[in-house]
Amino acid sequence: MNTDFFIDLLLQVKDFENSEACKPNSKVDDFRRWMNDKKYREESPTKLLKNEKHQVSFTENEICKQVLLLSRYSKQLIRKGLGDFPELANEEFTYLYRLKDERDLTKIQLIERNGHEKQTGTQIIKRLLEYGLVEEKNDMEDKRSKRLNITPKGEEIFHQSVEKVNITSKILSGKLEEEEKNELLQILKKLNEFHAHLYQEHKNSDIDKIIQFVK
Repeated sequence: MNTDFFIDLLLQVKDFENSEACKPNSKVDDFRRWMNDKKYREESPTKLLKNEKHQVSFTENEICKQVLLLSRYSKQLIRKGLGDFPELANEEFTYLYRLKDERDLTKIQLIERNGHEKQTGTQIIKRLLEYGLVEEKNDMEDKRSKRLNITPKGEEIFHQSVEKVNITSKILSGKLEEEEKNELLQILKKLNEFHAHLYQEHKNSDIDKIIQFVK
């Protein structure tokens, strides 16, 4: 080994010490994980695809990667934030909050408002019914359908959980400035409106047909 290796290693350690990942009791494993994470951020999957001679769009692939990562981080935060409310931790809170905002929805309407597949949404609603947080009644216009509303217990859980959800949302928004938050919100709304249309009108279409709506 030459001197340059040790110099580079010391510089990396210095960067680690200056990072948020470094804690007073940090160990070698913490440094190793920080190095792995840093390498992952630098070595985008797009670079690998380019090396394999595939035609790729760096920006679009990076958007996909960042959205997926943010989705995973948000799920972890929600589980922590709603730790005192196990009845809401597995996306149940989004259904409860939607019913608080919009009452008398059918099961299918509630599932579609949350962008889930029918099977997934049905399981979430089933759990909410079992927890006694929502109740169902026959649809007066369509006897085959059920309409859902929040129960008194659901109202209580809703009000108790609001503060934790607000804290979770604040953490998820990170250190963005107010202007950045508003800009990001507008972009996300625009992107979600596009995908909501695909979800409503083309949920059963294959990917080769869906790509036509992007061109």
